[in-house]
Amino acid sequence: MKKIRLFIFKFLDLFYPLFKRFLNKQTYHYLACGGGNTVLALFLYFIAYHKIFHLTPLDLGFIALKPHIAAMFFTSLFTFPIGFFLTKYIVWSDSTLSGKKQLFRHLNFTIFATFLNYGLLKLFVDLWGWWAMPSQLLTTAIIVVFSYLTQRFISFKKAKH
Repeated sequence: MKKIRLFIFKFLDLFYPLFKRFLNKQTYHYLACGGGNTVLALFLYFIAYHKIFHLTPLDLGFIALKPHIAAMFFTSLFTFPIGFFLTKYIVWSDSTLSGKKQLFRHLNFTIFATFLNYGLLKLFVDLWGWWAMPSQLLTTAIIVVFSYLTQRFISFKKAKH
C-alpha cells in the first residue's frame, strides 16, 4: 500500500508546480484525485450505458432498472472503493479520525450522493427527456461541489482534541 501511495504522490507532485500559484497542495490533490475518479466514473458510465446494458433495461426480477440508472449503480461499484482510498490516503491523510469512522462517513456520503444522482437522473432523463450522458455530466458537477464540502468538513475532518 505504501508503494502505491508513494507512486500516486510522486505522479501528482510532478504537475503541482503548474497549479502552485492557485492551489495549496491538499486542494490540488483533492482536485486531481477527485477529477481522476470522476473521469473514470464518466468513462465507466458511458461504457456501461452504451455497451453493457445496450440501452435496454436491466431486469433484476423484482425491479427493472432503466439503462441510465443501471449504469449509475454499476459505476459506483468501482468508484466507491477507489474514491475512498484516494481521499483517505492521498487527500485527507492528515485526518485524525479512525479509519472505521472515515469509511462509515464516506459510505453515508456515497449513499446520499447515489440518491441525489438517482433523483437528478430521473428528473433530467425520465421527466425532462434530456439525453443520459449530458444529464450525468451535469449531475456529476453538482455532486462534485457537494462532495468537496462534505468530505472536507465532515468525512475527513481533523478530530478535535
